[in-house]
Amino acid sequence: MTQMTGLTMKIQEMAARIRELRSISGYSVEEIAEKTGVTTAEYLACEAGESDLNFAFIYRCALAFGVDVTDIIRGSSPKLRSYTVTRHGEGQRIEQAHGMVYYNMAASFKNRIADPLFTQAIYDPELERSDIALTTHEGQEFDLVISGSLKVQVGEHSEILHEGDTIYYNSSTPHGMVAVGGRDCVFYAVVLNPTEYDPTNRSVDPLREETTPQRPKKTAEKRIHEDFILPEEGPDGSLKSVDFQNEEKFNFAFDVVDALARKNPGKLAMLHVDRFKEERYFTFADISRYSNKAANYFRSLGIKRGDKVLLILRRHYQFWISMIALHKIGAVAILGSNQLLAHDIEYRVNAVDIRAILCTSTGGVPEQVEDCLAACPGLQIRVIAEGDKPGWHSFDKEFRLYSEEFLRDANAPCGSDPMLMFFTSGTTGYPKAAVHNFKYPLGHFITAKYWHCVNPDGLHLTISDTGWAKSMWGKLYGAWLNEAPIFVYDFDRFDASDILPMFARYKITTFCAPPTMYRMLIKEDISQYDLSSIEHATIAGEALNPEVFHQFKQHTGLSLMEGFGQSETTVMIGNLIGTAPKVGSMGKPVPLYPVHLLDREGKPVRPGETGEICIRTEPGQICGLFTGYFGEPEKTAEAWHDGYYHTGDTAWQDEDGYFWYVGRVDDLIKSSGYRIGPFEIESVIMELPYVLECGVSAAPDPIRGQVVKASIVLTKGTTGTEELKKEIQNYVKSHTAPYKYPRIVEFRTELPKTISGKIQRNLL
Repeated sequence: MTQMTGLTMKIQEMAARIRELRSISGYSVEEIAEKTGVTTAEYLACEAGESDLNFAFIYRCALAFGVDVTDIIRGSSPKLRSYTVTRHGEGQRIEQAHGMVYYNMAASFKNRIADPLFTQAIYDPELERSDIALTTHEGQEFDLVISGSLKVQVGEHSEILHEGDTIYYNSSTPHGMVAVGGRDCVFYAVVLNPTEYDPTNRSVDPLREETTPQRPKKTAEKRIHEDFILPEEGPDGSLKSVDFQNEEKFNFAFDVVDALARKNPGKLAMLHVDRFKEERYFTFADISRYSNKAANYFRSLGIKRGDKVLLILRRHYQFWISMIALHKIGAVAILGSNQLLAHDIEYRVNAVDIRAILCTSTGGVPEQVEDCLAACPGLQIRVIAEGDKPGWHSFDKEFRLYSEEFLRDANAPCGSDPMLMFFTSGTTGYPKAAVHNFKYPLGHFITAKYWHCVNPDGLHLTISDTGWAKSMWGKLYGAWLNEAPIFVYDFDRFDASDILPMFARYKITTFCAPPTMYRMLIKEDISQYDLSSIEHATIAGEALNPEVFHQFKQHTGLSLMEGFGQSETTVMIGNLIGTAPKVGSMGKPVPLYPVHLLDREGKPVRPGETGEICIRTEPGQICGLFTGYFGEPEKTAEAWHDGYYHTGDTAWQDEDGYFWYVGRVDDLIKSSGYRIGPFEIESVIMELPYVLECGVSAAPDPIRGQVVKASIVLTKGTTGTEELKKEIQNYVKSHTAPYKYPRIVEFRTELPKTISGKIQRNLL
């Protein structure tokens, strides 16, 4: 068997992409041959990869199929839309045929009105003596000779160009060129698209928002964070850099909660509304006093420094008291959702040696714990909140009996000591326990001040169960570091009509939720509710579909400011203060994190190219970044090597430094030589008014390797029919490159998700 060269392989890949586009478009071989200006036999040879694909042919194919030439050459769409730089010796190599080597110098720029080509014409005496091979393509062309001599024929006219000479002509006239004069010729060929060609109708372009977030309110009052956090701000309040001091002595419970209790004991820390709508107002003095009682209580039960304690407390107010108490004694808090079943609890208890559990009495959680006790010999202490149960300690009754004094001694836990663990909600495999130390809350100062823009005199609401890392982003550390109170509603089930009236009733000023919940709010018709108290709104947890942004903006006038991070980090990429958001973009890297996009070989990618989001650092260097996975050094080494933490998420960066989410490393769909990110297709499908949720995944295909599959949950009252499937497919074809359309559309009542609510694409 003859081994294919790199060039042959590339021609075969491009031929397969052209073949796929013809199949999708429905053109016959004869029709597309006519459109591309070749005979049927010549076209079939090109489509079979048996003939050189010159640029003119690729260009005409792109016009016929309504895609960019980069889609055909590279198998992915260009993304940049402001400017792109191509350095000397770089450029997208297109082909080597007929004595020409072409390099596209703007391959990453989307919706180009021209293709600038750096071209090398190889001198061949035989070609100089022969008739010039002529070709045509719609539009116009401009050629500029850099070195050597070039003979150009346009129709019946021939010209010899030397260094510095140019020619401009109608490229629909048969034309061609060849190096003459005994040496190679180097020239630039700028191919101008025809005026009737409008590539902008082939994709949904993200729009730059001209609005910027509200500037933080300045105050002459010294804030408690100033003893530990040293931010440098620009004139507009934007964060330029951040440094830390005394961080190895930092303990959030003592240095924030207790410090605020001394500084301003009557200041509101939390307004809590339980599921029965009973309101409780907690000042910082209350939280300090109650957490002291709880710390003494936990010690009496035998919980000591270093012990692992699992908290499954929904949004009960007892969670905040218990968290601060555990920080004071140095026990390691582990968060768990009330959706955990017995086998989930068993896995967590044994994976990290959990010794004690404090859980809600509701939702059958105690029964799930009891079902796994026989398999969890290390779980020795069981405490229940919001009720009583035989064999369990009652938190509500017992902790109040203890002293409200708890002194910080010289050896109190702080700094690099372990403080907290999150079980990551990966879409595949068993969850890993990410370990954070006592410096972790310091990173959330940025989360709250520069992303959430919390108001110390306002009220912040982050919708998240306390079983997830997101709750620590917006329901505790950052807000209180900025001396801002939080609003908590302990609902049983998310109901937009139940939650929306609370914004006006309690004057909530800042708000954060995942896209799923924003979609539910929008479907409820938020125009019927008073949301005028909201000063700033943020979104995280999943990538933001542009349609959600536009709908929320239309109803409230607020731009949703997206942020990105993981259980292993604080907010690492985001639309912070001073950033004008681009719809659908995650924003820019936060100054705390040196973020890089790397390819599979660990090399930086160029703007417009997809790479893995990685952080350049060593363990323990960044306040807010996890220190490793508990008990799994090999898993830690897989994610943290060569000086980088590898997040497993991919994105591309545009020319302005904004990041655009693509998907998990394993989510990329490879179909007929094309590389397709699922999020782009999900965003297009989500524009349809009858789509409630959508998950795009790869489905195996014997011919194409993989095809795009869309699993869709429709809004109430919409029936999934074959006609609707075709409508969705055609909508995607017309709003992005046609090869990205879902060949399989499946309607579902719900999508498989992790306990944290992330779509499990591998189960689709």
